[in-house]
Amino acid sequence: MTELYIPTETALLMIDPYNDFMSEGGKLYDYLKVVAESVGFQQNMRRLIEVVRIAGVKVFIAPHHRAHGPDLATWRHVNASQRKADEMQLAAVGTWGGDWHPEFGPALGDIIAQEHWGQSGFANTDLDALLKQHGISNVIVVGMAAHTCVESTARFAMELGYHVTLVKDATSAYDDDSMRVAHEVTGPTFAHAIVTTSELIPELRKRSIVETAALDSPQPSISRKLGEN
Repeated sequence: MTELYIPTETALLMIDPYNDFMSEGGKLYDYLKVVAESVGFQQNMRRLIEVVRIAGVKVFIAPHHRAHGPDLATWRHVNASQRKADEMQLAAVGTWGGDWHPEFGPALGDIIAQEHWGQSGFANTDLDALLKQHGISNVIVVGMAAHTCVESTARFAMELGYHVTLVKDATSAYDDDSMRVAHEVTGPTFAHAIVTTSELIPELRKRSIVETAALDSPQPSISRKLGEN
């Protein structure tokens, strides 16, 4: 797997890292907490983000639309999850829930795509353009939630030609069945790799060592490159 995660061609794609989605007391996290705790979501995210940054892998944020009053009141076609999010005022602008998670939100140098209105981070946003302009061909998809925005974004990524890795313990779902289906039923139909954090981290570390060794190795002189004696 190591050859896939070349840092300059790989992105950690973080889905919806708001307090409402990932923090204790968050409006959506209350529904995700049981499964999140059972798989070690918080701990795995911390481990993965640290290794990703050390390896030089770029972090992209694919954020959900932040509520700003009755945004969908004039829409013609609103599905159940959009209606619920609107009613909850999920990740509302100007509230704690709409702020970035203090650990999993963007850091200096991370790239933030436009907010998505539905479940895919690609639909009606600039995410694909941003990834392509940075030379990304492999995406490691983490965040919330496994059976909604993570699945939809990852599936769309495959359709656009990206290599897709799902990290099944760096996400969560409403219940164990939803989590199982996301990684054992639907996930294998579009993802190229479905791994745990502990399986992925050594691959990223090996890739980082390979890249460092290549940079540190003596380079041939210009004359040798030109074939001169």
